Amino acid sequence: QVQLVESGGGLVQAGGSLRLSCAASGRTFSRVAMGWFRMAPGKEREFVVASRWRGGNTYYVDYADSVKGRFTISRDTAKNTVYLEMNSLKAEDTAVYYCAAALSIIDYSDYGNWDYWGQGTQVTVSS
Repeated sequence: QVQLVESGGGLVQAGGSLRLSCAASGRTFSRVAMGWFRMAPGKEREFVVASRWRGGNTYYVDYADSVKGRFTISRDTAKNTVYLEMNSLKAEDTAVYYCAAALSIIDYSDYGNWDYWGQGTQVTVSS
């Protein structure tokens, strides 16, 4: 079992920044695939980024095209926490952001393939 608790959402003006946190517990965190998805009103859950263990202290990282160059995922294995740094925010980034974890994953862009989810945190970007 993996428990995920997100924090860090809020209201920010367009062009601003936010950092989301996701604290994980229950498994060997360093080897668990971690990801972020988001869901805007009236839309399906959308892939944002995935971080998958590659070996040692290295990870494969894949971003959705819509956030590439603006969002950055990182891990603090000592704190069992993954972060999503969001810069140059746009109104279309407004959504509930969900942290996800998977013990093993191939198709990371499909939310149905992830095993565990956080409760979600709201991000609102005003234009």
